[in-house]
Amino acid sequence: MQSQGVIHFFLFLVFFSIGAAALGGAVLCDDLILYCQNRQLVKDAERSLERLDSLNGEYDALLEQLENDPNLLRRIAPATLGTEPEDPNAIYPKARARELALARKALIEQAGEAPPEEVVPKWLQRCSEPSRKLGLFVAGAGLVLISLVFFTPKPQRAH
Repeated sequence: MQSQGVIHFFLFLVFFSIGAAALGGAVLCDDLILYCQNRQLVKDAERSLERLDSLNGEYDALLEQLENDPNLLRRIAPATLGTEPEDPNAIYPKARARELALARKALIEQAGEAPPEEVVPKWLQRCSEPSRKLGLFVAGAGLVLISLVFFTPKPQRAH
Protein backbone atom coordinates (compact mmCIF):
# COMPACT_ATOMS: atom_id res chain seq x y z
CA MET A 1 0.00 0.00 0.00
CA GLN A 2 2.88 2.35 0.81
CA SER A 3 4.58 1.73 -2.57
CA GLN A 4 1.33 2.56 -4.36
CA GLY A 5 1.27 5.96 -2.60
CA VAL A 6 4.87 6.63 -3.68
CA ILE A 7 4.04 5.72 -7.29
CA HIS A 8 0.95 7.97 -7.21
CA PHE A 9 3.03 10.83 -5.80
CA PHE A 10 5.74 10.33 -8.44
CA LEU A 11 3.20 10.23 -11.29
CA PHE A 12 1.43 13.29 -9.87
CA LEU A 13 4.75 15.13 -9.72
CA VAL A 14 5.71 14.18 -13.30
CA PHE A 15 2.34 14.98 -14.91
CA PHE A 16 1.80 18.18 -12.93
CA SER A 17 5.34 19.48 -13.60
CA ILE A 18 5.16 18.83 -17.33
CA GLY A 19 1.66 20.34 -17.53
CA ALA A 20 2.65 23.41 -15.55
CA ALA A 21 5.75 23.89 -17.73
CA ALA A 22 3.62 23.59 -20.89
CA LEU A 23 1.08 26.08 -19.55
CA GLY A 24 3.81 28.49 -18.51
CA GLY A 25 5.52 28.16 -21.89
CA ALA A 26 2.29 28.84 -23.76
CA VAL A 27 1.45 31.88 -21.65
CA LEU A 28 4.95 33.36 -21.48
CA CYS A 29 6.00 32.58 -25.07
CA ASP A 30 5.65 36.15 -26.34
CA ASP A 31 7.46 37.53 -23.30
CA LEU A 32 10.32 35.07 -23.83
CA ILE A 33 10.66 36.22 -27.45
CA LEU A 34 10.81 39.85 -26.31
CA TYR A 35 13.39 38.89 -23.69
CA CYS A 36 15.60 37.23 -26.34
CA GLN A 37 15.31 40.22 -28.66
CA ASN A 38 16.11 42.67 -25.85
CA ARG A 39 19.10 40.59 -24.81
CA GLN A 40 20.39 40.76 -28.40
CA LEU A 41 19.87 44.54 -28.47
CA VAL A 42 21.90 44.88 -25.27
CA LYS A 43 24.73 42.82 -26.79
CA ASP A 44 24.68 44.99 -29.92
CA ALA A 45 24.77 48.15 -27.80
CA GLU A 46 27.72 46.80 -25.80
CA ARG A 47 29.61 46.00 -29.01
CA SER A 48 28.87 49.50 -30.30
CA LEU A 49 30.14 51.03 -27.05
CA GLU A 50 33.33 48.97 -27.26
CA ARG A 51 33.85 50.18 -30.83
CA LEU A 52 33.26 53.80 -29.78
CA ASP A 53 35.72 53.42 -26.89
CA SER A 54 38.28 52.07 -29.34
CA LEU A 55 37.70 55.00 -31.71
CA ASN A 56 38.00 57.47 -28.82
CA GLY A 57 41.33 55.88 -27.85
CA GLU A 58 42.60 56.15 -31.42
CA TYR A 59 41.44 59.77 -31.63
CA ASP A 60 43.16 60.62 -28.34
CA ALA A 61 46.38 58.99 -29.58
CA LEU A 62 46.20 60.98 -32.81
CA LEU A 63 45.66 64.24 -30.90
CA GLU A 64 48.63 63.41 -28.67
CA GLN A 65 50.79 62.77 -31.75
CA LEU A 66 49.70 66.08 -33.24
CA GLU A 67 50.63 67.90 -30.04
CA ASN A 68 54.03 66.19 -29.79
CA ASP A 69 54.97 66.46 -33.48
CA PRO A 70 53.85 69.71 -35.15
CA ASN A 71 55.23 68.54 -38.51
CA LEU A 72 52.87 65.57 -38.58
CA LEU A 73 50.00 67.67 -39.86
CA ARG A 74 52.16 69.06 -42.65
CA ARG A 75 53.23 65.53 -43.66
CA ILE A 76 49.79 63.92 -43.71
CA ALA A 77 47.89 66.85 -45.25
CA PRO A 78 48.77 66.00 -48.89
CA ALA A 79 47.61 62.39 -48.49
CA THR A 80 44.47 63.35 -46.59
CA LEU A 81 43.39 66.34 -48.66
CA GLY A 82 44.68 65.11 -52.01
CA THR A 83 46.92 68.12 -52.64
CA GLU A 84 50.39 68.04 -54.15
CA PRO A 85 53.24 67.65 -51.65
CA GLU A 86 55.41 70.68 -50.99
CA ASP A 87 58.69 68.76 -51.07
CA PRO A 88 59.84 68.48 -54.72
CA ASN A 89 62.24 65.61 -53.91
CA ALA A 90 59.59 63.41 -52.31
CA ILE A 91 57.78 60.77 -54.30
CA TYR A 92 54.34 59.83 -53.10
CA PRO A 93 52.57 56.82 -54.58
CA LYS A 94 49.21 57.51 -56.13
CA ALA A 95 46.45 55.02 -55.65
CA ARG A 96 44.18 54.26 -58.54
CA ALA A 97 40.42 54.36 -58.16
CA ARG A 98 40.14 50.60 -58.71
CA GLU A 99 42.64 49.87 -55.93
CA LEU A 100 40.80 52.21 -53.58
CA ALA A 101 37.49 50.54 -54.39
CA LEU A 102 38.96 47.09 -53.68
CA ALA A 103 40.44 48.30 -50.41
CA ARG A 104 37.12 49.86 -49.39
CA LYS A 105 35.28 46.62 -50.23
CA ALA A 106 37.76 44.58 -48.18
CA LEU A 107 37.35 46.89 -45.20
CA ILE A 108 33.56 46.72 -45.38
CA GLU A 109 33.66 42.92 -45.57
CA GLN A 110 36.05 42.80 -42.63
CA ALA A 111 33.82 45.08 -40.56
CA GLY A 112 30.73 42.95 -41.16
CA GLU A 113 32.59 39.64 -40.88
CA ALA A 114 30.84 38.28 -37.79
CA PRO A 115 27.83 36.18 -38.75
CA PRO A 116 24.61 37.38 -37.16
CA GLU A 117 23.66 35.42 -34.09
CA GLU A 118 20.29 33.78 -33.88
CA VAL A 119 18.18 36.13 -31.78
CA VAL A 120 15.27 33.83 -30.94
CA PRO A 121 15.74 30.04 -30.70
CA LYS A 122 13.87 28.05 -33.34
CA TRP A 123 11.89 26.05 -30.78
CA LEU A 124 10.60 29.29 -29.28
CA GLN A 125 9.64 30.62 -32.71
CA ARG A 126 7.69 27.42 -33.39
CA CYS A 127 5.96 27.60 -30.00
CA SER A 128 4.89 31.19 -30.63
CA GLU A 129 2.73 30.27 -33.61
CA PRO A 130 -0.92 30.71 -32.55
CA SER A 131 -2.05 27.17 -33.37
CA ARG A 132 0.92 25.57 -31.59
CA LYS A 133 0.55 27.93 -28.64
CA LEU A 134 -3.10 26.90 -28.27
CA GLY A 135 -2.17 23.21 -28.56
CA LEU A 136 0.54 23.62 -25.95
CA PHE A 137 -1.87 25.39 -23.62
CA VAL A 138 -4.57 22.71 -24.01
CA ALA A 139 -2.07 19.87 -23.56
CA GLY A 140 -0.60 21.50 -20.45
CA ALA A 141 -4.05 22.12 -18.97
CA GLY A 142 -4.99 18.51 -19.73
CA LEU A 143 -1.90 17.18 -17.96
CA VAL A 144 -2.55 19.35 -14.91
CA LEU A 145 -6.17 18.18 -14.78
CA ILE A 146 -5.17 14.53 -15.21
CA SER A 147 -2.63 14.82 -12.41
CA LEU A 148 -5.14 16.50 -10.10
CA VAL A 149 -7.99 14.09 -10.85
CA PHE A 150 -6.20 10.75 -10.95
CA PHE A 151 -3.14 11.12 -8.75
CA THR A 152 -4.25 13.14 -5.73
CA PRO A 153 -4.73 11.16 -2.55
CA LYS A 154 -8.25 10.02 -1.91
CA PRO A 155 -9.85 11.13 1.36
CA GLN A 156 -9.88 8.38 3.97
CA ARG A 157 -13.31 7.04 4.82
CA ALA A 158 -14.14 6.58 8.43
CA HIS A 159 -15.02 2.88 9.10
